[in-house]
Amino acid sequence: MALSQTQIIRSLGEALQWLEKELAWGAPLQELRHLTGRIGELYVAMITRGQMALAHNQQGYDVVSAEGERISVKTVSTATRADFRKSTLHLIDRVIILRINLDEGEPSIEELLDCSMQEAMPLLRELEGSYYFPVPKLPAKPVDLSRLKETAASIWRDIRISQLENGTIIVSRNGEAITPAKPVLREIARDAGVSLLNGMGNPKNTRTLGDDIIEALG
Repeated sequence: MALSQTQIIRSLGEALQWLEKELAWGAPLQELRHLTGRIGELYVAMITRGQMALAHNQQGYDVVSAEGERISVKTVSTATRADFRKSTLHLIDRVIILRINLDEGEPSIEELLDCSMQEAMPLLRELEGSYYFPVPKLPAKPVDLSRLKETAASIWRDIRISQLENGTIIVSRNGEAITPAKPVLREIARDAGVSLLNGMGNPKNTRTLGDDIIEALG
């Protein structure tokens, strides 16, 4: 069953929140591959306005873009390589490799590679009958936030708090982003009566705090 873009965005947000919970409970990031892999696939389905591959354990690719491209999605966290099966390379039109980073316990998605399978081939290395992409060898490509839609926003005094479709919180004044955002969000939270702690008694990260503030301010 195909998912709407709204369902994909909501599922991505829920998966990121669940990842944050697992991390707060002490689970190592490298042991949460089932979650990080799902997050990567949902993210790519969102940015390509595509769909998850319908077949269970689809061979070769994970997402089909709005243009019909068959996309292989590889999501790493601490791994230094992303593996590809030689037998399924002919099924792939496009490759997107992502990395999940942590900043103060808050996960973010970083794009390492986004190109056609043909363009990716010279970057791959062969080992024991398969191919792999050496993650450290390519400079990270930052996420282009300008192409993501805004899904919610609120105003506090002369400050605007907005949330993008990937969950990123942007705090700005007169059109200029304020970084880091968390100190400002804490000040707004106290004024708006929003708790700084989550249900487990731990400090909320930027995404959760910003989301709660936007909801509280209406």
